[in-house]
Amino acid sequence: MSTASSTTRPAVLAVMKLPSFYLERLRQSFELLDRTHQTDPQAFAQAAPRIRAVTGGGESLVDRALMAQLPALEIVSIMGVGYDKVDVPAALERRIPVTHTPDVLNDEVADTAIGLMLSVAKKLPQADRYVRQGLWETQGAMPLTRKMSGARLGIVGLGRIGQAIAKRAEAFGMSIAYTSRNRKEVKYAYFPSAAELASQVDFLVVITPGGAATRHLIDASVLRALGPQGYLVNVARGSVVDEAALVEALQQGVIAGAALDVFENEPHVPPALRELDNVVLAPHIASATVQTRGAMASLAFDNLAAHFAGKPLLTPVPECR
Repeated sequence: MSTASSTTRPAVLAVMKLPSFYLERLRQSFELLDRTHQTDPQAFAQAAPRIRAVTGGGESLVDRALMAQLPALEIVSIMGVGYDKVDVPAALERRIPVTHTPDVLNDEVADTAIGLMLSVAKKLPQADRYVRQGLWETQGAMPLTRKMSGARLGIVGLGRIGQAIAKRAEAFGMSIAYTSRNRKEVKYAYFPSAAELASQVDFLVVITPGGAATRHLIDASVLRALGPQGYLVNVARGSVVDEAALVEALQQGVIAGAALDVFENEPHVPPALRELDNVVLAPHIASATVQTRGAMASLAFDNLAAHFAGKPLLTPVPECR
């Protein structure tokens, strides 16, 4: 790694709190400005003309206004598969490539989706509380729960992660159907809309990209189609689900339950969701293991390194290929 002074190393702006193992690598090779645009506006204004790269996570805001303050910007490297808060059209106008970290988190997110399905069907978090609160001793056995094996699974978004979820679900003997922007060359049944898919399944797993095109794709009509025996699992983006409609559906028994790893206004979760006993809540942890986040950080770093070495980028977003 380079040990030259910061004046000879490219300046990189981190726009969110990044894991220490990624920050360490960035500091070794670049002049790192860690969220300076938020913590020290004066220092940021002084550094802005020499900032050549921006890096962050899947929820990082890299909008036109920020890019406009960075006249030397050459690349945006996102540590995450999603990049819906990056203004890609604004970047393309200046021929600034945007990269992300697909594939390295497929297995992790798929594992989490299966775990959430089991958790909401078997009420595992509730069972843990039941034991800890002494209710097993005072009230006897918990009420019966729902079997997941052999159930009907619908997947909204059959990309790489969706297919990894389907592969795991096959081991549970589940029948699998899907909806996506385009029909895939797969053996699973295809439905042209989320509502049509929801009406035919017991578990509806959402793993479609975020952004304006999918905002509130899962709305009240989809939830009604899923029905009182159906469960919603969201490991995509909080924006894909109409959260207010979901709360109402859960409160009124329109659907049986939900397991959510993402929310519309993270990290803020509506009190109504927290109070419901037919919901499993997780703090956006689908890819949050040491191994997978390490792989994501390495790929985000390697994209930066490739750019500054004049080499082809490893994983540009589709719009930049």
